[in-house]
Amino acid sequence: MTSEPARLPDDENPRQVEAASSARRGRNARVILVVDDTSDTRDIYSLYLSSKGFKVPTARDGISGLEAASVHRPDVIVMDLSMPGIDGIEATRRLKADPRTSHIPVVLLTAYPLNAVQGGALEAGADDFLTKPCLPDKLERHVKRLLGRRQSETARRDGQPSRRRRRR
Repeated sequence: MTSEPARLPDDENPRQVEAASSARRGRNARVILVVDDTSDTRDIYSLYLSSKGFKVPTARDGISGLEAASVHRPDVIVMDLSMPGIDGIEATRRLKADPRTSHIPVVLLTAYPLNAVQGGALEAGADDFLTKPCLPDKLERHVKRLLGRRQSETARRDGQPSRRRRRR
C-alpha cells in the first residue's frame, strides 16, 4: 500500500497557509520583502535570505509590492528601482506616506546609481540604495544594519537602553 503525499484543498486560504508556514519557521523570524520584476533576482535573494533565517515574501512589481507590504508588515523592504507600472521611487514615496508602512526601512536596488540619485530615491524616503549586481551577502549586511538601526530607534523611543556599545 502506497501513501499519497499530503495535498492542500484547492480552496485553501493562502493566508492560512502562510501563517502555518510562518509558525513552522519560528514566530520571531524577521520579514524581508523582496520586490523585483526579474524572477531570477527575486529567487536568488529570497533563497539566500531564507537560508539565513529570514522570512522572505516576494512581489513582482511596485503595485504588488505595496499590497505585500500591507499584508506582511515586513521589517525591511528590498526593492528594484526600475519596474513596470510604478517604479521603486514612487512605491517608496507611497510606502513612506502611509502611516502603516512609513516606519519600514527601504533598500532600493539599481543598476544605475546616478538615476537613483537624480530620480530622488533618498528624497522619496529610501533608507539605502545598492548597485546591481549586488551579491546576496552584501545585501544581507545592509539589511542587518537597517534592522539594528531600527531596533535602536525603537528602544530609544520606548525609553529602553540601546544594545549598542558606546565607543570610548
